Amino acid sequence: MKFIHCPRCGAELKRREIGDEGLVPYCENCGRPWFDMPYACTITLVVNEFDEAALIRQGYVSEQFYVCIAGYVKCGETAEETAAREVKEELGLDVEEIHYTRSYYFEKKDMLMLAFEAHVKKADFHISGEVDRAEWLTFEEAHRQMRPGSVAIQLLENYFRR
Repeated sequence: MKFIHCPRCGAELKRREIGDEGLVPYCENCGRPWFDMPYACTITLVVNEFDEAALIRQGYVSEQFYVCIAGYVKCGETAEETAAREVKEELGLDVEEIHYTRSYYFEKKDMLMLAFEAHVKKADFHISGEVDRAEWLTFEEAHRQMRPGSVAIQLLENYFRR
């Protein structure tokens, strides 16, 4: 989120040098900086006891490639709760174990993506209206169906490298 106006008083913000932070949006009325911030979201590689990955296809994300489960962190939620909620909402699966792996900055959408691995029992999917298709895929199958260089494929490769 890039601040143009003060969230408190509505005044137009001016860029001001703030310590070693550089130029930061600053409200002269309130006398405080408003640091630009990315949107926090989770991206989760869902795997089962057979080392298969649950990947989804969403037309509004890509008509061609499968992706991992992702979603925005809601106020009052931890990142782990968000990841588990999104798995439940999009696939209808309960997360048994979840591990944070790392963060990625996705500049195109100004998002800080907090990456997780979620372990579930293999079951049929109960997909949400946001999901066009979901499949259990082996590493090789998943790797062929994902966008090269994407955060999702990096999660897949890191999981199977260990």
